[in-house]
Order: sequence, then structure tokens, then C-alpha cells
Amino acid sequence: MSEKLLEISANSLGSALAAQAGGADRVELCENLGEGGTTPSYGTLAVARDRLRIPLYVLIRPRAGDFLYDRDELAAMRADVEVCVRLGCDGVVIGALDADGDVDVALCRELIAAAGSLGVTFHRAFDAARDQSAALEAAIGLGCERILTSGGAADAWQGADRIAALVRQAAGRIELMAGAGATAQNIAALAQRAQVRELHASAKQARLSAMRYRNPELTGLPADWIQSDADTVRALVQALRG
Repeated sequence: MSEKLLEISANSLGSALAAQAGGADRVELCENLGEGGTTPSYGTLAVARDRLRIPLYVLIRPRAGDFLYDRDELAAMRADVEVCVRLGCDGVVIGALDADGDVDVALCRELIAAAGSLGVTFHRAFDAARDQSAALEAAIGLGCERILTSGGAADAWQGADRIAALVRQAAGRIELMAGAGATAQNIAALAQRAQVRELHASAKQARLSAMRYRNPELTGLPADWIQSDADTVRALVQALRG
């Protein structure tokens, strides 16, 4: 198996820059990581594109929740894909299901058409699919480069054997990228057990606000946040590549 590749799920511009500084191979840029990720703002995307020298893929997801989208949401996603094309991003990260849990091939095809020559990753809507074997074939048929998956489990370690089975089914037709719960302590073993070349992690750490004043009444609006950490990314890279 060729050299392993690490993609960082970056929930902000700061996270994307930390991913690059730590030696990540690719960034998946998003916002609202605590809700599974949504599409980042135009400003975040534009500055990230200007500052990053590693491949930049952008999550196209208009909201948290399920992956069943209506025509209005499709229109918003298509517009976001078109922004990614105009800004010169390297790829987009998409996924959609129908009400029965199958890949919404028609909707995905519209987004892929809008993406033109950009690369396409099928995101963890795959893990919510009714039949992952069938979803794999659908993603291959759509021409996706890779699928991000935890094997349908809570994390990729628990789903590693299932990911390995999907790798065997794919037989080189598409890349399987293991994601969810990857740490410096388990990433090398995860790659071996799942038989994958690409790994996905957020490498997030808590960032403490520098605000000296905090309104104690705003308990639902915390000042602290999470962000990808360059040292954590670096530890993941070193553990993955030995």
C-alpha cells in the first residue's frame, strides 16, 4: 500500500491554517463541526483558498440533520459548488440520500455537474445509507474519487472491519477514507485494520477565549471554542507514517 494521506476536517480558517502548519495533506473546510459540519462562509473559503498551499476540499451541506434535501436546498448547494469553482478550490465534499436511505443519484449528479473538473468526495451520508454495499456502487457510478466513512459505526475503529470489506468490494475503483475518532494513538492501527490509504481527523483542541470580561448570564453562548491544532496534526502525521 502506498504512503498514507491525512485529511483534516477544519472547522474554521484557523483550523485550516493549523492543518497546513502541522503537515496535513489535504483540508476539508467546513463550519459547525459539532453538528457534523456545514458549508463554510464565503469569506472563510476565499481567505483559506488564498492562504493554503495544500489541496482544499469544501463541505457542501446546507444544514445539520439528515441528508434528505428538497429543491431549494439543492439550489443553495449548487450555488455553493459554483462558488468553489470560481475560487479555484480543488474539490467538493457532497452526499445526499432519498427517504428510503438510498443515495439520491439524481441530486448528486447535479452537484457533480456543477463541480466540473473539481474532485468529489462522498461524505458520511454514506454511513446513514440503508445498504452500504449499494451506496458504494452508487458513489462509484457517480464518479466520486473517494468515500469518507466510519463503516456505519460510531467511529472508524469500531467500523474498521466493515471499511476493510468495502475496500475489498471497491477493488481499486474508488478510495475509502476512514474517519471519525482517529487519534495519534490509534491512527496507524486503524489504517492497517481498515486497509485504507487515506485517513480523516479533526485534530481539534479547546481554545480558551482571551476575553477578560464574560457575561455570566450568557451560559448558552460560550466564549471558548474548538479548533484544529498544529501540534495535534503533526502527531497524527508522525504516527501515521511511522
